[in-house]
Amino acid sequence: MTSTVVELDDLRVKLGRREILRGISCRLGVSGVGRVIGLLGPNGAGKSTLIRTLLGFHRPAAGRALVLGCDCRKERREVQSRVGYMPETDAFIGNMSAVAFLTLMARLSGLPAKIALERAHQTLFQVGLGEARYRELGTYSLGMRQMARLAQAIIHGPDLVVLDEPTNGLDPSARRRMLRLIREMKEEQGMNVLLSSHLLGDVEEVCDEAVIVRDGRIVHACNLDEERRSNRRFVELEVMGEDGGLGGALGAVGAHGVTEGGGRWRIVLPPEVDIDALWGLLARQGLLVRKLAHRRDTLEEIFLKAMGRIAHTPGEAGDAPPLS
Repeated sequence: MTSTVVELDDLRVKLGRREILRGISCRLGVSGVGRVIGLLGPNGAGKSTLIRTLLGFHRPAAGRALVLGCDCRKERREVQSRVGYMPETDAFIGNMSAVAFLTLMARLSGLPAKIALERAHQTLFQVGLGEARYRELGTYSLGMRQMARLAQAIIHGPDLVVLDEPTNGLDPSARRRMLRLIREMKEEQGMNVLLSSHLLGDVEEVCDEAVIVRDGRIVHACNLDEERRSNRRFVELEVMGEDGGLGGALGAVGAHGVTEGGGRWRIVLPPEVDIDALWGLLARQGLLVRKLAHRRDTLEEIFLKAMGRIAHTPGEAGDAPPLS
């Protein structure tokens, strides 16, 4: 299997005369099997267009998109055979039982009849619908329909599963079950997952990487694994006194500080420097503390910062560094 899940190179997609995706480039899932990639952005950002392009439903106007090493334009059938798709809205035959519908989906994916039926039962138990597998899909609750959509996306054992708003409308219990299934798909089955969601908490909880799209461009990409491992803390500080030597003192202990003037500082503390050590350092500098607040950077803050970023040129926000 290829070492990169999704690779975009100056991808441009038009719907009619309107350019929806404006020259985006990135590499996602560089480390290979078992990555969960979050796709974030406000309504109208281009997330759905990007997903449909990756699935081969939209033809790029320029550039290229690779999924699992396959060109989405030239190798559409190969891409679709290796990808499972859970749409945001229902796409069921309401008077079919869940097991009959999943068997049909498995047959359409190329599985023989006997194996398709076995996989239908197995997958429905996997997503928690084993006891309801003979009921008609039209009688399912919202949460059950979400699980049935997930089941049809994974029944053929794809290498990549694309999930479009998988927890939308779910109650807390069903949401936890859905997120647990996503983690199991990654950890136990080695599947890669592309998760499109507007719920930042879901992305932060299960994703290894996140890419933020705005106005058809990628405005930020981050490796959430590295963010978690770094365990960095962010300090907002306001002091009284001569603080000209504070930057050097912070650097000497491995911290990084930027002054905003008037005694105000923004400081990044590495894991080995705790808040108590910062208090001691400030005392040795002879500074009086008027304000000290610390936190860990969250995906919500990263998202809000990215939404405030203005792209002045087409290439400025369209290019994002590789994630590894």
